[in-house]
Amino acid sequence: MIEILSDNIISPLGFTSEENYLNVKQGKSGIRTYDNIFDVGRQVSCSRMDGDLLDAEFQKVTGLCPTEYTRLEKSALTSAKKAIDALGIDPKNPRVGFYLSTTKGNVELLDQNLFDDPRLYLWNTADKIAQFFGNPNKCTVVSNACISGICAIIAASRAIESGRIDYAVVTGADVLSRFVVSGFGCLKALSADPCKPFDKDRKGLNLGEASATVVLRRAVDGSGNLKFLRGSIRNDANHISGPSRTAEGAFNALTDILQDFDKSQIAFVSTHGTATAFNDEMESIAIDRMELNDKPVNAFKGYYGHTLGAAGVLEAIIAKHSIMDNTVIRTLGFENLGTSKQINPTSENLATDKQYFVKLISGFGGSNAAALFKKEV
Repeated sequence: MIEILSDNIISPLGFTSEENYLNVKQGKSGIRTYDNIFDVGRQVSCSRMDGDLLDAEFQKVTGLCPTEYTRLEKSALTSAKKAIDALGIDPKNPRVGFYLSTTKGNVELLDQNLFDDPRLYLWNTADKIAQFFGNPNKCTVVSNACISGICAIIAASRAIESGRIDYAVVTGADVLSRFVVSGFGCLKALSADPCKPFDKDRKGLNLGEASATVVLRRAVDGSGNLKFLRGSIRNDANHISGPSRTAEGAFNALTDILQDFDKSQIAFVSTHGTATAFNDEMESIAIDRMELNDKPVNAFKGYYGHTLGAAGVLEAIIAKHSIMDNTVIRTLGFENLGTSKQINPTSENLATDKQYFVKLISGFGGSNAAALFKKEV
C-alpha cells in the first residue's frame, strides 16, 4: 500500500494545495472568457496562470532566473520543489524517483517557430527536472493522453512496491498554447462559455493549465496520510478521440479496483467530467454498469478547465483534501442531469463520514484509468 506524504498545486487558483482547495470549496473558478486568445479567431473560455505571478513565485522558490525557463518548466519545478521542501527528504538520494506526467510538454515553442528546439522533447523537460534536484536517476516520462497523471501515480507506486525506490515525486504539468487551443477547436470540443459537466445544456470543455505534485512512499500505519490502495489502466482502443459507447475501458478499470470491495463505503466518485457530450455520457454508463448510481459524482473541470497531463494528479489532490475535510465538493456548472443513465452529480457541497473515494479518468485513443483511495481514521 502507498501513501501521499505531501502535495502541491500551482494553478490560477493558488500556489499551494491548501489555497487551491479553499478556493474550490468556496466555489471559485479560474476560468475566464477571452475573445481571441492566442489569435485563434474565436471566443474561448479557459483557465490560465498569471505569468508575472508565476515568475515571481518561481524565482522565490527556486532562486533561478525565470527568463531562462519555459512556462511549463517554471510551474513544474515550482510545484515539485514545494512538495519536496514540505518533507525535508533529500532529492539527490538515488532511492528517490522522479516522474513527469504531461501530454504536450513545451509544445508552445512551436508557436514561436522553434521547430528544432530540443526543449520540445518530453525527455528534455524530464531531464531538466532531475538535474535541478541533483537526482542521479532518469526522470520517467508518462504521456498517455489525459489519463497520464493517474498512470504516473500507478507507475510510481509499482516502483515503490517492487523495492526499486523508497520515494516517488510525481509531477503532472501542461500549459496552453495556440497549438493546444487550435487542436481542441478543430475537434469542435471547446465551449465559449464556462463548462457544465453532466448538465443537459453542456456545450463542451474548457482548457486549463496547472502543475501538481504528489510525493509517495510505502504506507505507514497510523501516519494519517491518504492511502492509495489500487489503480488500474484499461484501453478499449475504441477510437482516436471518441470514447467507447458502452464504456468498456472505464467499466473494466472500475471493475478491477472495486472487485471484492464494499461499495457502500465510497464517499464519492471523482470523474473526468469534461462536459463534452460523449465523455459525460460514457462515464455515466460506466458508473451505471458498476452500480454506483447512488454515489455522489463530481467533476473539477468547472474550477480548472481540462488541465491535460496535470488533471489526474491535480484532481486526486483536490479529492484528497476534500475527503480529509469530510466534504464532497460540488460540480461547478451542473444544474440538470443530461446523461442517459441516472447518476448523482453534486450540485452543492455535501458532508460525508465515509473514508474512500474513486478517481476515474479517460483520454484519447480509448485510454481509461481508475484509482481507489482511503482516508486513514
